[in-house]
Amino acid sequence: MQVPESLRYATSHEWVSVTDGIATIGVTDHAQAELTDVVYLELPTPGKQVKAGDAVAVIESVKAANDIYTPVSGEVVEFNPNLETDPSAVNQAPYTDGWMFRIRLSDPGEIDKLLTPAEYQSQIS
Repeated sequence: MQVPESLRYATSHEWVSVTDGIATIGVTDHAQAELTDVVYLELPTPGKQVKAGDAVAVIESVKAANDIYTPVSGEVVEFNPNLETDPSAVNQAPYTDGWMFRIRLSDPGEIDKLLTPAEYQSQIS
């Protein structure tokens, strides 16, 4: 399982990358492997205000449908439009092409509360 060192992680298997106050969020390699083939995503609408821990999206695979939780609070500014036509990018490249949505952080300190790569690796081992 890939656990990139440059990211932070939620116990609910989402990853977060922050650049200039904008958090990019997706599901981890571990999560996509457990789900198997992703066939549909319902992603949050830009402009929506969300709080850390809120269920903000739905991911459907051939196995199940699951909620996706935002690990951080703020305003949704973008979702990945490519996933509407090719949700399999979540399986093929969860940390790059498979990103799901972006949030303008309202509390950048929340990032420090997320798991480090080593802590997340311990959780999934």
